[in-house]
Amino acid sequence: MNLESNNPKRTAAEKAVEYIQDGMTVGLGTGSTAYWAIQQIGKRVLSGLQIKAVATSVQSENLAKELGIPLIPFSEVEEIDVTIDGADEVDGAWNLVKGGGGALLREKIIASSSKQLIIVVDESKVVDQLGKFHLPVEVVKFAYELTRNKLSALGCEPKMRMIDQQPFTTDNGNYILDCDFKQIKRPSECHDAINRIPGVVDNGLFIKMAARVIVGYQDGSVEELKLV
Repeated sequence: MNLESNNPKRTAAEKAVEYIQDGMTVGLGTGSTAYWAIQQIGKRVLSGLQIKAVATSVQSENLAKELGIPLIPFSEVEEIDVTIDGADEVDGAWNLVKGGGGALLREKIIASSSKQLIIVVDESKVVDQLGKFHLPVEVVKFAYELTRNKLSALGCEPKMRMIDQQPFTTDNGNYILDCDFKQIKRPSECHDAINRIPGVVDNGLFIKMAARVIVGYQDGSVEELKLV
């Protein structure tokens, strides 16, 4: 993790945490930006903030436990007040590409149950059109080769995500295929076409799910975007 105090991800994340209030149920995202949000939430809990939290990954859950953030089981959750998470790309309509950290399915489950999804990014993640970042697609291990072929037929180049020369496995026990579409001109249609393929669990397109997008800049400033 970049521990510099002027890290734009940290600046954006700390701004987002200002929206958390006493009594809220909070969703904790995954990845380098969510890391800073969880750190700041931990500081506020230490200072007396009263919240309950759920995490989108084992990694974030472990960090929350280290910081003393009270976690509750999903069986006790009716609705999540606010979730703070990062994104790999954000377009002008606030459609997102997520999943670079490998937790897209859990992130989407939490986001869809949240009253408010706050996305925090640095300026490099704000784009005119999605697609430069390869779209993560979570697939079941069984016959994943056939699923990959179906994805290729949509006009992308899917590649197995690897770690230590082995296929990366999600917290759910699935593979991730990172799909190079070059450009995603119709995010909603692309999302639906991918999810109709048997073997696909879900994909990293988050369509109009964000309620706020907060951007941190290299000069130390922070901006909350206006929806185009």
